[in-house]
Amino acid sequence: MWKTISSKGIYLFFFVVVACGFARPTGEAALPTAKVALSQPLTIRWRYGSHLTVDLTPAYDGDRIYLPLAGGTLVSLQAKDGQLNWLAEMGGELSASPVADDRGVYVASEIEEETGKLEAGVRRATGTVRVVGREGGVTLWMRTLAGPLRGALTISGNILLAAGGDGRVYAFDRVTGEIEWSVYSGGSFNCWPVVSAGLVYVGNEDGSLLVLEETTGKILWRYRTKGPVRGPVAVVNGAVYFGSGDGYVYAVNSANGRLLWRKRTGAAVQAVAHVEDALLVASLDNFVYRFSLNGARVWKRQLPGRIASQPLTATDGALFTPLASLAGVVLGLRDGRQINSLPTGEEITRSASPIAIGDAVLLTTEHGLLAFAQPRVSQESVSR
Repeated sequence: MWKTISSKGIYLFFFVVVACGFARPTGEAALPTAKVALSQPLTIRWRYGSHLTVDLTPAYDGDRIYLPLAGGTLVSLQAKDGQLNWLAEMGGELSASPVADDRGVYVASEIEEETGKLEAGVRRATGTVRVVGREGGVTLWMRTLAGPLRGALTISGNILLAAGGDGRVYAFDRVTGEIEWSVYSGGSFNCWPVVSAGLVYVGNEDGSLLVLEETTGKILWRYRTKGPVRGPVAVVNGAVYFGSGDGYVYAVNSANGRLLWRKRTGAAVQAVAHVEDALLVASLDNFVYRFSLNGARVWKRQLPGRIASQPLTATDGALFTPLASLAGVVLGLRDGRQINSLPTGEEITRSASPIAIGDAVLLTTEHGLLAFAQPRVSQESVSR
């Protein structure tokens, strides 16, 4: 069934960054792998229609999806059929990709306010972070911040991690919303925090990758590049791999930040994912690269548009959603050849990343959310 949500106005904005888009941010060093066979035929099982989608990746728990919309609206849907559970207004605009657990969904938003009389007409943004209850969409707690959070929210144990345009990294208690710690590092953030072995990895707009102690927020080291670091890192066997807006993918020692190697691509690196003891690297030059963990390039494949979001990986392939294309593209991991396509019926304009829940793959489009799954076999076919 096609459902439409109306609003008094549409606030359009576009983040061409990885951090606005990724699969579920849970703090794991390795990103979740889809249980769906991406190489098998996938057709549209259901769609949820809205002309208010934004460049933020939906959150999900075991059976529900939380879709961010323009105007500060959050929609809860049943994963099995796309039926509406509830709709809640957050106020302002949503500013970071949400994350969910079995209690609810954690949401960041921003509200623009006019400053004092001496600066009439000058506006600044303040931020909020809250948890919205799973069943009714009611706010359980809310925290007001000096500036909006950006990128994506991450859960690690009892902590909610986030970073903002005010140059701070925050750790909130998931139950109470109290700030466990906050650290100012200079420069703004638009990133996806990743946690591994008690360390928090965050990328900064000034080109730095910072590593902090999870329990205290103490900055242990930073590695500087010449472009913004926005996407999630991959931490594997004592090395951390990440991309930068300077066009390089980097490998540094996770203990001290010393450079192990770096390799150049054709443009800003928007995504780095760990698969099969190798790396998939997506760049704004329209290419996907596979590198070995020691930096050797295995293959390079061109896609029909810029890749501004994190891929969804599975054991048999990786799904990319190139901007300006008409379909999601699945590449085989071994040689990078296209092994499947997920037609969306319209040009892809959203940089929200694809996600997987249960046996379905979900893509955010300009006009809603599409759920792809293997065609169901009817009882009549089985009886034959």
